[in-house]
Amino acid sequence: MTSHRPAAVVIMAAGLGTRMKSATPKVLHEIGGRSLVGHAVVTARALDPEHLVVVVGNGRELVEAHLKQIDPEAKAAVQEQQLGTGDAVRAGLSAVPEDFEGSVVVTSGDVPLLEAETLQELVAEHDKQGNAVTVLTARVADPTGYGRIIPGEDGSVAGIVEHKDATPEQRQIDEINAGIYVFDAATLRDGLSRITTDNAQGELYLTDVLAIARDDGKRVGAFVTEDAMQTEGVNDRVQLATLRAELNRRTLDKLMRDGVTIVDPNTTWVDQTVQLARDVTLLPNTQLHGATTVETGATIGPDTTLTDVQVGEGATIIRAHASQSVIGPRADVGPYAYLRPGTSVGVAGKIGTFVETKNTSIGDGAKVPHLTYAGDATIDEGANIGAGTIFANYDGIAKHRTHIGKHSFIGSNSVLVAPRDVADGAYLAAGTALTEDVGPGEIAVARSRQRNIKGWVARKRAGTKTAKAAEEACADQGAVSDTDEKA
Repeated sequence: MTSHRPAAVVIMAAGLGTRMKSATPKVLHEIGGRSLVGHAVVTARALDPEHLVVVVGNGRELVEAHLKQIDPEAKAAVQEQQLGTGDAVRAGLSAVPEDFEGSVVVTSGDVPLLEAETLQELVAEHDKQGNAVTVLTARVADPTGYGRIIPGEDGSVAGIVEHKDATPEQRQIDEINAGIYVFDAATLRDGLSRITTDNAQGELYLTDVLAIARDDGKRVGAFVTEDAMQTEGVNDRVQLATLRAELNRRTLDKLMRDGVTIVDPNTTWVDQTVQLARDVTLLPNTQLHGATTVETGATIGPDTTLTDVQVGEGATIIRAHASQSVIGPRADVGPYAYLRPGTSVGVAGKIGTFVETKNTSIGDGAKVPHLTYAGDATIDEGANIGAGTIFANYDGIAKHRTHIGKHSFIGSNSVLVAPRDVADGAYLAAGTALTEDVGPGEIAVARSRQRNIKGWVARKRAGTKTAKAAEEACADQGAVSDTDEKA
């Protein structure tokens, strides 16, 4: 918890986002495992505010539903019309008590790289200077489009002028307004009641509150962040991709400094929600998403995507796709394996090449090495599933489970028609179509007896290359037999 606790945080997230050209509200587009507004909410929560308000407008039903998922305690306030940042904050304050005192942090729902530490430093500087308003600023090489900070003689902020309203001289200023502020609550309420639309945009500018406070003799200060990328917002998909790449770069940078080996950062993507222990190795073309966790000594990749997967210590996953699964210590998965939700692999268990699993538990040391579909199955410790096995779990109406006991062996090319139980220490012969349970120590053989029908090819495939080859083979065998008889 920060020692400089604000009374409220207001996140502006009501914009139309027309430049995104998307049916999805801008603030719901995702980078690094969270929506844009999700990043803003997580950062704001680090301040431990008494009230957290998100101002919604465009696509508000979708945004409000998303907020309930990620932070049920956050309050949504509706900005009916997008009449500017001042109007947005005014709408936000309608969701909190009218007479609350303290500081109010105002931030944006489309600035995903903003870090909690930066907001904490901003609030601390506001309290230290005793400001009525403190604005977060940054110096950039190209300030085009940003509001410029007009400095006061005492080091305070004399004013902020929007780019469209700025004079040519003011446009030369490289210190920009990041659109993130701390206000004294009384100053903010008073200023919002006095701002007008007398500007180039015909909107209610939140920045005008700063000018009003200054005119009233109150101090307006600035806190300059040295990391200008934290102030970058998203307005279109080009900027979204740019910030996504930058966020991923920063995420990987921190992971590597914390002891994770990432062989090729250029092809590795890790969400901020992922947790990796020391001495994890990520090989090229690896993507880790959602609530994925990986314990020490595990190796992931290459060409692997994990979403909401728990990976145990020392496990190896190569060229696999898995979601909502648990992979135990020293387990071996892949290559070309597909683990669907509900899969679990025990200690030193194996899911091999071209294996698909769903709602399946694979016990310690059990193996499903290759060419198998295992759905709705429990495979106990030490069992071995032969190549080409199919767990036929669906009867067209319902799905049923199959149980394979400890140290049992399932022969290659078998079909297990669920629901079935194969007891401990049992066998299935290769090619078995299992329709009855198998007891301990039994072997099940469910296939027709082989018959070889002489002369079938000559009768049914006459004139084909197969028939010719068979005729020649018979002739060769006959010649050998003649020789043997003479000998």
